[in-house]
Amino acid sequence: MTRSEPPPLTVVRPGDGRVGQLGDIGVQFKLWGEDTGGAMAVVEHPFPVGALVTPHLHTREDEYSIVTEGEIGFRSGDREVVLGPGGYITKPRGELHAMWNAGATPARMIEIITPAGFEHFFREVVELIEAGPAAAGQGGDLAERYGLEFGEAEWLPAIVERFGLNT
Repeated sequence: MTRSEPPPLTVVRPGDGRVGQLGDIGVQFKLWGEDTGGAMAVVEHPFPVGALVTPHLHTREDEYSIVTEGEIGFRSGDREVVLGPGGYITKPRGELHAMWNAGATPARMIEIITPAGFEHFFREVVELIEAGPAAAGQGGDLAERYGLEFGEAEWLPAIVERFGLNT
C-alpha cells in the first residue's frame, strides 16, 4: 500500500488570524477551507455589549457555535437560549436564526462552518468596510452569491427590547 503525503499541518496560535469588523460584531479568521480540504472553516466572533446579528439563514452550510466568553443569546427557528462560556449550539442550514450579546460584558464565540466557503463572505464584508464609504455599493449581490438570506422575524422586537440591543 502506497501512502500519500500527510495533509499540511496548520497551526494558529492564540491571538493569530486576520481580524476585521462585520458591523456590530468582529471576526477573527482561524481556519480557512483551504486548511481543511473544504470540510470546514473556523472563525471567532467578538460581540460587544448590545451587539445583534439580525435574523438570517444559510442555504449551503450549517453552523456550530461555542461560547467562550460572556453570554450570547441565540434564536434558531422557534427555539431561544442564552449560553455562557462552554455552551454549544447548532444552527442548521435553512433555519432563520439570530445571535446577540445577552449580557453586560463583551462576549466571544467560536463559529464552525461546514462545509467551508462562507468564511469568504466574512472576508469580503471586512474588505468592503475597510475600503470605506466609496465601496459601500459594491456588495449588493454578496449575500446572494453566498446563499445568505435575511428574513423578517416577529420575535425580534421583543428580543431587542429585552436585552437592550443596538439596531
